[in-house]
This record gives sequence, structure tokens and C-alpha cells, in this order.
Amino acid sequence: MKSIVIAAVVAVGMTAAGTASAQEALAKSSGCLNCHDVAAKKMGPAFKEVAAKYKGKADAEATLVTALSTAKGHPEVKAKGDDLKGIVKWVLSL
Repeated sequence: MKSIVIAAVVAVGMTAAGTASAQEALAKSSGCLNCHDVAAKKMGPAFKEVAAKYKGKADAEATLVTALSTAKGHPEVKAKGDDLKGIVKWVLSL
């Protein structure tokens, strides 16, 4: 029984890690990492700073998706629709 639980936890962890790296790759291919970094400030704030700023705010995802998709207060982004939502979810998870 114990080995089944351990195997399940490992499988979930590997899936989450794969999703995170896929979202990071999407952010990179969409040009987000030209101005942002995960941990360090570049031209724009670090993604971890963004996550900290919006932590605990129920409307964080919708607020960021709207701001990015309408290019208000942020340059136009290449990612659209579900790709943009996925990147925002990933950033907020940091």
C-alpha cells in the first residue's frame, strides 16, 4: 500500500513538473522571457514578484489575462487565448 501511494505522488510530481516546464517554454517562445525572468528583475518584474503581488487575490488570473490581452499597461503579447491563460496560471503558481 505504501509503495502505491509513493508511486502516485511521484507520478503527480512528474506531471506537474512537465506542465511547468511546458509553460515556461511557451513563455519563452512567446517572447515573455525577453523582458521578464523567473527570479530576477529585467526590463519587467520577475515572475516571482508578479506571483507575490497577486497572491491571495481571487481575480488575479482574470486581471492579468485582461491586461495582457488588451495591451493596457503592458506591450502587446504574442500568446493568445488558452496559451496566455496557461502562462498566467504558471506565473501565479511560482
